[in-house]
Amino acid sequence: MPIPIRIIGAGLAGSEAAWQCARRGLSVELYEMRPVRSTPAHQTANFAELVCSNSLKSDSENTAPWLLKEEMRRAGSLLMEIAGQTAVPAGHALAVDRDRFAEAVTQAIEREPLIHVMREEVTRIDEHDGVTIIASGPLTSDALSREILRLSDDPSLAQRQGEAGAPAQLKGEPFDKLRAGSGAPAEQLYFYDSISPIVEADSIDMSRVYMAARYDKGSADYINCPMTKEEYDAFLDALIEAQAVDAKDWENLNYFESCLPIEEIARRGRDTLRFGPMKPVGLRDPKTGRMPYAVVQLRQENLRADSYNLVGFQNHLKFGEQARILRMIPGLENAKFLRYGQIHRNTYINGPTLLRETLLMKQHPNVLFAGQISGVEGYVESIATGLLAGMAAAALANDAEPVPPPRATAFGALVNYICHADAKNFQPANITFDLLLPLDEATRRRVRDKKQRHAMVCQRALRELDAWLHPSPVVPSATSL
Repeated sequence: MPIPIRIIGAGLAGSEAAWQCARRGLSVELYEMRPVRSTPAHQTANFAELVCSNSLKSDSENTAPWLLKEEMRRAGSLLMEIAGQTAVPAGHALAVDRDRFAEAVTQAIEREPLIHVMREEVTRIDEHDGVTIIASGPLTSDALSREILRLSDDPSLAQRQGEAGAPAQLKGEPFDKLRAGSGAPAEQLYFYDSISPIVEADSIDMSRVYMAARYDKGSADYINCPMTKEEYDAFLDALIEAQAVDAKDWENLNYFESCLPIEEIARRGRDTLRFGPMKPVGLRDPKTGRMPYAVVQLRQENLRADSYNLVGFQNHLKFGEQARILRMIPGLENAKFLRYGQIHRNTYINGPTLLRETLLMKQHPNVLFAGQISGVEGYVESIATGLLAGMAAAALANDAEPVPPPRATAFGALVNYICHADAKNFQPANITFDLLLPLDEATRRRVRDKKQRHAMVCQRALRELDAWLHPSPVVPSATSL
């Protein structure tokens, strides 16, 4: 009889993990604490709710994000299928109607008879009873965080690391309180993430903006708000002087570098925003025939096209300040904000210290981690680790040995990073070609074109993925008969 499987968290990773177990004929208990207990960032009780952007990044062939999505499609990902069904125009990117996406995932999970949904908070994990996938996400509750800390504090692990006491595998409240006076090292294993504002479509002055995609790549689905140098300078000055939300006493704002609040980017130099989220390159204004000094891009939020989010405009400003400053953007003078920018803490474990390449804990081989808490950053990466954890949990439940994905695949690149990055300086990562296994030196010298090399890396990855997903049967040799 299969071992019972419990999955904690019905976000992107947990929902995908549950589906992967069910499609292999295994019964699953899926725990989700919302709506019994909410979080600072979620707005609904739906599964797989997207709390930040609605973009799942580039879907241009032979890019690293495309490769990861393509591997998930070939592996039978439920969430990738639903993302395709709920996609909204976004140029070369895959973006979804966040409400329809979450609703469709919730309905699919709740209709599956092998998935038993438990709307309650988990505060205790029995690492010896069945298989548990922890996919509680970056907003894990304090009680569950303490349980994760307990699982991470293995004395033998501390001895192997040559430390006097058990290592602090997580950081931030409540971990600071638990660690007070313990003498354990203070590792910064958390970061702060921000949410971009959303405006009502009807409140945008379309006479001051234009539709375009950068370099005309894909369809012209983005609203572009052009700025002159004078408008940009005034906006920048107001942004730098704006009043931020007061930080709590325990907060040491440790931002994720690829998702910095715009006010933090602005403080790094007057042109930093123009080389970041306000980059005008490739966005020629059809009204003037020239490239603006700076541009703010708005991306469609849903299929009704009645709301748009400000791309890359995550921030940590007070709501009143946001309204005042963002209305300085051409076309947004009378903007109605459906959601202001916000900030929240993302907690994650020290994957290189705790996890195997199958996402199993080294010290507790029946406990797996998936999603952002495992040490990946991004929606697609979270779904991917959920898929892998679901496959591994299904193998364990059937008393089989999980097989890690090939190193040359995007799957393998992610888990290789999680498990083998520098533990002392570990930070969550997105999928990039830097993580993928490079081509051999002879091929790199022979093939000079970067796009062609990327295509070769992707082709190799998909060949190895297909062999991993569909292994050839072992034919016994004549001598073994």
